[in-house]
Amino acid sequence: MNAAATTRQPLAQSPVIITVAPNGAYKKAADHPAVPTTPEALAREARACLEAGAAMMHMHVRKPDGSHLLDAGAYREALAAVREAVGDEMLVQVTSEAAGVYRAAEQMAVVRELAPEAVSIGLREIAVPEIAEAELAAFLAWLAERRIMTQIILYDEGDVRRWLALRARGLAPPGAWSVLFVLGRYSAGQVSSAYDLLPFLQAYDHSLPWAVCAFGPEENACVATAAAFGGHMRVGFENNLRLRDGAIAAGNADLVRQAAEGARALGRPLATAADARLIYGQVR
Repeated sequence: MNAAATTRQPLAQSPVIITVAPNGAYKKAADHPAVPTTPEALAREARACLEAGAAMMHMHVRKPDGSHLLDAGAYREALAAVREAVGDEMLVQVTSEAAGVYRAAEQMAVVRELAPEAVSIGLREIAVPEIAEAELAAFLAWLAERRIMTQIILYDEGDVRRWLALRARGLAPPGAWSVLFVLGRYSAGQVSSAYDLLPFLQAYDHSLPWAVCAFGPEENACVATAAAFGGHMRVGFENNLRLRDGAIAAGNADLVRQAAEGARALGRPLATAADARLIYGQVR
């Protein structure tokens, strides 16, 4: 691990942000009856997960048929419902995920139209040949200028090095950036292991806050390992339906509660939404 990784503040002084990803682009009621696919269901899930220890929600919205949607109006409706349920006690991050439906230009256009408080963006989805480098740089500069809390999604150490190179070249100017390491995206059966975190940590320079999400029943072990290294946690039905003992979770709040238990066992305090805004909102 590089030298920067050894200079973190003590865990007891480092609040851990638990983000819930309650639905994703694909999960439906057929997968689990508690998958929220409407603004009202997202609002109920936000309240339950807040009470379980989450400070943040990673939000997807859906069409009436339950399929994936990127639409500023639909996001505004869902964001209003969640705010009605939890006020500003939860930081809501919208997704720009393509899910095989949208192209990079459409993804960027929705983000520009919505101008959300927080957004996640897959590096592989916007840094593509069809988007000129100048156009990509302009979009990243727009995000930075508005201090939109932007989490860059990275799938392997190659993605990490590519993001660091963009930063080094000044194409992603100082802004409210963070990164998400997706563990096990290309593993057999898309099942993650805590060992999957190690290549990311080796490649990363630790200049920005980072979080982890993982697939399958070892999700909890993966995010707890990340918390032990000073990272943040993302859990939820988007990637996993099972508790650490293999049983199906009754709802997203059960997965959040597990993550909170792991954080407390490490001596890390749970972040509030205010903490999350401070951690993810700092200009770097």
